[in-house]
Amino acid sequence: MRYFYGSFAIMALGLIAAYFLGGLAALYITFLLIILEISLSFDNAVVNAKVLDTMDPVWQKRFIIFGIPIAVFGMRFIFPLAIVAIVTGMGIFETLDVAMNQPEQYEAILKSTEKTIFAFGGAFLLMVFLDFFFEERDIKWVTFIENSKVIANFSGVANIELIIAIITGIVLGHITQDFSVLLAFMYGVLLHSLLGMLDHFLSSETVKSGIAGFIYLEVLDASFSFDGVIGAFALTSNIFIIMIGLGVGAMFVRSITLYFVAHKTLAAFRYLEHGAHYAIGILAFIMLAKITMHISEVVTGTIGIGLITIAFLHSVWVNKKENE
Repeated sequence: MRYFYGSFAIMALGLIAAYFLGGLAALYITFLLIILEISLSFDNAVVNAKVLDTMDPVWQKRFIIFGIPIAVFGMRFIFPLAIVAIVTGMGIFETLDVAMNQPEQYEAILKSTEKTIFAFGGAFLLMVFLDFFFEERDIKWVTFIENSKVIANFSGVANIELIIAIITGIVLGHITQDFSVLLAFMYGVLLHSLLGMLDHFLSSETVKSGIAGFIYLEVLDASFSFDGVIGAFALTSNIFIIMIGLGVGAMFVRSITLYFVAHKTLAAFRYLEHGAHYAIGILAFIMLAKITMHISEVVTGTIGIGLITIAFLHSVWVNKKENE
């Protein structure tokens, strides 16, 4: 439980602040936002644990010390303000004033950019899933897919992940007929590839590059946060309530990550990593689909937690069977 003490302390302070901002109604909404963030990002915690476990202990500490402020204040508060400021040409403080005093206008501007945000985030998450899916692994989960001859043949094709991503981007461009969406998608693919290249040059054979791993985890967190930030406006237009709720949720996700790393959870429950990546693949598809249709965040969160729960239970069942 010690990994969660800080998160519970921050949650208590956050709920108190929410009460003073808007009374019991704000308190309730903040609690819902915390649940929303955890449900949308639980699979993020699993993938974070996998990456963090390969990093030097110094960078593991930096992920907590510097990563939490970036996650809470950067991605859940500053980033949405920066998007609106860029779109409108306003200064950051002018944008903050609009967000505080004209929340409906702020929400409308932010939502007007959601197509490009979803394209970028969806592309990055798609690459995360494809990298895992075509990676050589001893442990297979959905064997009728992962062990199939078709997948085996495709896995042998050089840069198959990039090929699939580029084809997806082209199809998306034809469907939307929106150049900004296509460009945002390609930027997401490019960023993932650049981070992979940076890690290749900086990492050793056994330890993932600290700086590359740190940036990768922060971009991954950003990709997960897009859905929550935009979806939060369905509950409230108060940017401070949104920051508190989603920020506290992000804290719990970090605590879950640390717990997984410390207790070697991914090694103990062999299919958790698979479940998380399949959830990420579905989330990538949902984010791209949301460019042209509405899909509730409840659906996204339920699918993510559902897949991880199935993977966990399957792992427990296999472990028990092997120990009999």
